[in-house]
Amino acid sequence: MWRVGFFFHEMAFGLLSIFLPLYVVSIGGPGSLIYVGLMTSSATLLATPASFFWGYICDKTGKYKFCILISFLTSSALLYFFTFTNDIRWLIILYGAMAVFHMAHEPPKNVLIAELYTRGEWEKSFAVYEWFTEMGWLTGLILGVFISLAGFNSRATFLICSSLNLLAFVLSLFFVSDPPLIIERGLVRIEKSVDFTFKGAIIALKALDGLRVSKSLAEENLAIFCGGLVLFTFAASMLFTPLPIFLAQNLRLATSMVYALYVLNSSASAIGYFFVSRNVAEALDGRKRLQKVVLFRSGLVFLLATFTIIDVQKTVVVASVLALMGFTYAVYHVYALSLSMELIPAGKAGLFDALTGLGSALGAYLGPFIAQAFSFAYVFTFSGAMFLLAYVFFKAS
Repeated sequence: MWRVGFFFHEMAFGLLSIFLPLYVVSIGGPGSLIYVGLMTSSATLLATPASFFWGYICDKTGKYKFCILISFLTSSALLYFFTFTNDIRWLIILYGAMAVFHMAHEPPKNVLIAELYTRGEWEKSFAVYEWFTEMGWLTGLILGVFISLAGFNSRATFLICSSLNLLAFVLSLFFVSDPPLIIERGLVRIEKSVDFTFKGAIIALKALDGLRVSKSLAEENLAIFCGGLVLFTFAASMLFTPLPIFLAQNLRLATSMVYALYVLNSSASAIGYFFVSRNVAEALDGRKRLQKVVLFRSGLVFLLATFTIIDVQKTVVVASVLALMGFTYAVYHVYALSLSMELIPAGKAGLFDALTGLGSALGAYLGPFIAQAFSFAYVFTFSGAMFLLAYVFFKAS
């Protein structure tokens, strides 16, 4: 039951994710793609140190519930302030402030899952949580379809998003509790150290006895793994930040149809999370799954670039690619989260979100800039190359 507030929080941001960039373009005039990139990138840049801060605070104090409540309540208040202006400068400032407080629930949420369940249950627990919140995001996108068809104005849409976050706050106030003990992540690291030492001893004994050693002794490289996280989110943000504009302008789709395509993407993600929850791999197989879906996602983006270059921009083609991207992202996200909680030490719970925020910030600005200065074909090609480089990093880690 502790997840129920997160459902409505994600529902609000699912609705906002498509509405806000289209709203900025509608009031920004020529060059408004740059405003979208500036707003998104500045917000995620602010969110990066905020992730470190909230991760440190929640681990230092043990007040995970408190950080989650701050996130939902301030998001509700700031979204309410959105209704008082249509000035892009103020929208950028408010969105940046919301990003800082929005991050307050991310590290605590990851720690709650890591500490409420054993290491063997992490993948399934993350998958169940992500499936549940993805259903909230999906519901928000479906709500966006009806809101756009009904002709709701911007003020009404922001008020709905604000109310949903307020509901998330109230529900979390009653259902979220701090974990009684904070020991699971420490036990996992002790277990990994003992296992590493044991393997080293076995290899050394075999070598001394003149036996053939078939396995090498190597620890996971946290720095290279973190580089892979940054590159993946960089590529994803570069692609998805200007994508609603591509769908609306290049494919000439109505706002309701843009929402509908994102509904398909989110539905595929929900299926992906459900698939992972029912088909949990061992740690080694999970690492291989992560690598494979990153490589496959790179191929999908290159395919999208090819279709754009040869002018085969049929809605059904784009829809198919978006659905496959949604599914692969779900598999990637679950295993990336589980591996990060295994590798990142206690007290640095915000490192995962900080790294993904850094990549998102860079991609969020560069994607719209390339689209505005050149074309979307360049955006898709560069994004595919970055996904491919992320695969190389994960393979090397």
